[in-house]
Amino acid sequence: MVRDISRRFLLAGLGSALSALSAPAWANAPLSSPRPFPRPGSAPPPPPPPLVSVEDILTKANLGGVTAFALTRLDGTVVEAREETRALPPASVAKSLTALYALDHLGPGASFETRVIVTGPIVDGVVQGDLILQGEGDPLLDTDALGRIAEAISDLGVTGVTGKFGIDPSALPQIDLIDPSQPIQVGYNPAISGLNLNFNRVHFEWKRNGGSYDLTMDARAERYQPRVRGSRMRVADRSLPVYTHALADTHEDWTVARSALGSGGARWLPVRRPAVYAGEVFRTIAASLGIRLPVAEVMTGGTGAVLVARRSPNVGPMIGGMLKFSTNLTAEVLGLHASQARGGGPQDLKTSATTMSDWAQQRFGAGMAMHDHSGLIDTSRISALSLCKVMAGAARDDLFPGRLRVYSLKNEAGEPIRNNGIQIRAKTGSLNFVSTFAGYLDLPEQEPLCFAIMSADLPRRAALALGDRERPAGGKSWAKRSRTMQNALLTRWSGLASA
Repeated sequence: MVRDISRRFLLAGLGSALSALSAPAWANAPLSSPRPFPRPGSAPPPPPPPLVSVEDILTKANLGGVTAFALTRLDGTVVEAREETRALPPASVAKSLTALYALDHLGPGASFETRVIVTGPIVDGVVQGDLILQGEGDPLLDTDALGRIAEAISDLGVTGVTGKFGIDPSALPQIDLIDPSQPIQVGYNPAISGLNLNFNRVHFEWKRNGGSYDLTMDARAERYQPRVRGSRMRVADRSLPVYTHALADTHEDWTVARSALGSGGARWLPVRRPAVYAGEVFRTIAASLGIRLPVAEVMTGGTGAVLVARRSPNVGPMIGGMLKFSTNLTAEVLGLHASQARGGGPQDLKTSATTMSDWAQQRFGAGMAMHDHSGLIDTSRISALSLCKVMAGAARDDLFPGRLRVYSLKNEAGEPIRNNGIQIRAKTGSLNFVSTFAGYLDLPEQEPLCFAIMSADLPRRAALALGDRERPAGGKSWAKRSRTMQNALLTRWSGLASA
């Protein structure tokens, strides 16, 4: 059942002549918005579109499962709600919470360093000791950036080492993947470490060559495109599964079903040993610049003189990119670093997410049980009302302007409605048969309203076989209907507020 619409909300802007009304709050919204009488001689304004009821909107969407929502003022007053305390998976809307968590504990000016340290002096171009590639988890480090570090070492005249080539990812815990229930081949489920590269993905490309295929695995960027031996692919004569993956002593072993390849194509695949991957790519680029390094070895907690250092972009713009492109690795790195800043040393993902949940309860009075920082794990739980509490607190502290993506309401043809003075600033989230949308509804000459819309058909999601989870049957249509429903609810709310 939809909660009664706030009388204060509906009567706002109707003038003091109506302030004496003492009737109880309406159980149902009016079919059309009240309008002022036209001035004598003027053309009457066009009638507003009828307000569609919540039940009609939900019936048309036909999503199954549960749809919960809340629309509140910044002071927490509930305007309209349905199942608002029902805890559901937030999907990528969780990243808006992680953004606030990182801003609160790291600050927008923080950054993460990737450095090369040496344990001895350089004599005739040779490091007398070890050379160590050490990271703080920069989630945006790519092959070209790693190449610039190697170029800077070459410019210093370094040509080799007498000791070891070390890789040190110990600034963050090694996490093999975010969500074990995801298909093994999806690049949005990466590993996490203190040395990350290319969002911890390797580029796989295949081309038919007669009766066989030419396969390549590389770490491509704009300037550099080094081949990778640490991830290897073989074609298998089978139909399913499409991919298999195993960790060998010296490499990651992939296979792909011949029936899935066609004439050619490419995709990014996750790597599960990201520090080793970064070490291999750095060594390959260094060799192309005349720097001979031995095979990388993990050397945690290395100390020495800093030879070259590169800082990541600041956390502020990093958060903007994370919210825009919904990058899971960035969210997990920011969340883990924020938990370290809040409570000490490296934590596993679930412990770190619990630390964030505790912070949200203390900071905003918003109860939740998060299991990650990106929203990829579907066992995380938060209610629409708690999301609105977070949004209201962030608005009061002016934390989000310029970071949340801006959306427009759409007409029945799916086209954005321009120049209506209404703006939506929000974060979307989607998993198979889970769809979320939360943020602010900005209306002319009014304070923003906070909203959260959450839909989830968890039985249908749980029934998916592992091989169907990347592109499940009916998933695309379900997600489209969910987005249409979200637009219809926001259109309704903007119509109520403009009455």
